Amino acid sequence: MTVERMIFGRPLRSVAFDVAVAGLVALFAVAGVVAQPGGWPATSVGLLMGLTLLFRRTHPSAVAALVAALALTQVLAGWGPLGYDIAVLIALYSVVKYADRLRDGVIAGGVAGVGVVLAAFQVPGPATWWASAIWFGTITGAVWLVGLNVRTRRLYVLSLEERAATLEREREAEARAAVAEERTRIARELHDVVAHSMAVMIVQADGVRFTIDRDPATAREAAKVVADTGRQALEEMRRLVGVLREPSRPEPAAGPDDGLSAEPAHRRPALVELPELLDRFRAAGLTVGCATTGRPSALPPGLELTLYRVVQESLTNVLKHAGVGASVELDLRWTPDAVVVRAVDDGRGRPAVRPAPSGGHGLVGMRERVGVYDGSLTAGPTLAGGWRVEVRLPLPSAPETEEKAA
Repeated sequence: MTVERMIFGRPLRSVAFDVAVAGLVALFAVAGVVAQPGGWPATSVGLLMGLTLLFRRTHPSAVAALVAALALTQVLAGWGPLGYDIAVLIALYSVVKYADRLRDGVIAGGVAGVGVVLAAFQVPGPATWWASAIWFGTITGAVWLVGLNVRTRRLYVLSLEERAATLEREREAEARAAVAEERTRIARELHDVVAHSMAVMIVQADGVRFTIDRDPATAREAAKVVADTGRQALEEMRRLVGVLREPSRPEPAAGPDDGLSAEPAHRRPALVELPELLDRFRAAGLTVGCATTGRPSALPPGLELTLYRVVQESLTNVLKHAGVGASVELDLRWTPDAVVVRAVDDGRGRPAVRPAPSGGHGLVGMRERVGVYDGSLTAGPTLAGGWRVEVRLPLPSAPETEEKAA
């Protein structure tokens, strides 16, 4: 991005151009001081015109009025048209282009028409006054029309810039709203996970209380379950508080995606239901291939839910953007320290006849969910014309490892 240099609150290039224009008018005034009628008084009028033109962008109407008054002084003095009268044309062009209201440009054009007639009467030589008036009027009218054309284009560009800025603000507002809604949904689901873990802990603790005397081995196993579940619940609670505390990050507007969700709004799906989810997308018209590498391990409920939602949103985006009939390859790779989900489609589907039910917020929702578990998300087009989404979710360390480390 280039930063334009400013001077006196205006772009340096504009100021330099206006100084050059004013200098040109002043040069015409000084160059004719010997030969032109009026001598130094006429030159002084030309220098004032040039000085006035320095403000032609910021105060176009006032500049046009002052230049017209100086030109009238020149006519009343009987000096006739002089070289520095080009300032009149520049002031006319400026008021048509930069004035807030076109009415000022119309008035300036009328005044310039009167000045053309007055100047034509003072032209020396054998030519009749009306021939000079036609010549001056043609030049003045051409300058006025050029200024009008440039003004129209300038206002059109300004309207486009304003529209683009408005659309950008709306896009950012929609993105923030989508992120806030998705974070609320994540917090609600994590709340359900924590509540379920607490219920398990209460049941197991009651079991310990009733079996500690009769079956110490069973009681010890139940106590271990309570401890492991408590650790998981504490971790999920920490993530829940992080979701609620962290401010919404602005994201690229992805628009509301049409998720293919068959479960109720408050139901927490499990990873064992992944084949059923894939079957639903196959029934919707996608060709879904699924490959699993590595040895799947037990996941905390919240992380399991995140993995399920990532797969769901990835396939939903394929159905929405690639269309019915697209092929997608889903790869779940399990490593000792992470699980990686990769979804790659060929982008060769056709538009869906009937939109799918509303779901999450596509990449915005996935990025928020993955961020809760310190994961990473990569998404972008492929060389074949499709789309690729890859998510890496770190796996938590085993409780036995944590106890040994402690």
